[in-house]
Amino acid sequence: MFRLQGSKVLAVEMTGDAVKAKNGSMVAYDGQMAFKKLTGGGEGLRGMVTRRLTGEQMTVMEVRGQGTCWFADRASEINLVRLAGDRLFVESSNLLATEEGLRTGTTFTGLRGASQGNGLFTTTVEGHGQAAILSDGPAVVLRVTPQYPLIVDPGAYVAHQGNVRQSFQSGVTFRTLLGEGGGEAFQIRFEGDGLVYVQPSERNTVAGDV
Repeated sequence: MFRLQGSKVLAVEMTGDAVKAKNGSMVAYDGQMAFKKLTGGGEGLRGMVTRRLTGEQMTVMEVRGQGTCWFADRASEINLVRLAGDRLFVESSNLLATEEGLRTGTTFTGLRGASQGNGLFTTTVEGHGQAAILSDGPAVVLRVTPQYPLIVDPGAYVAHQGNVRQSFQSGVTFRTLLGEGGGEAFQIRFEGDGLVYVQPSERNTVAGDV
């Protein structure tokens, strides 16, 4: 159903089924399609309320029909992730599209810094099917093992999956290690066994100079 056309355009073949995608990300389609706006991005009222409380509102559209739709978002790189009953954790701004068999929701993953105390909520995708995630530049997939925990700059983090525990280390970033940081900031620590997707570019975060 999902295939990449180049590295920055997702082509979705539909035969009466549906796909959920980031609102405004469709760039072309052929055949017969019906469009429906879905507010919240998560399943049901709880997902919508959680996003409003955390300021992470996400507008999603459902596309259903016969034909092909093409999706893209600001020339970002697109990465396909296949799920087989497991769960993917992904930043809401990095989720482009999901197949109909996948469920989306919101989960609390920890606190953003000891003194700030801000809750960090992440979008979850689970079930059987493919998801398309976005990255600023080609994403790199890094392995986490019990012997080798992984430390990630939050501005480069895109998504993770597998049996992985996520925690936050406040007060230090890669730049503060070099004496160039300012303000409170944090790193994300991953332990366990799984995969972490990072991008070769840093987004702005709320945790200071990271």
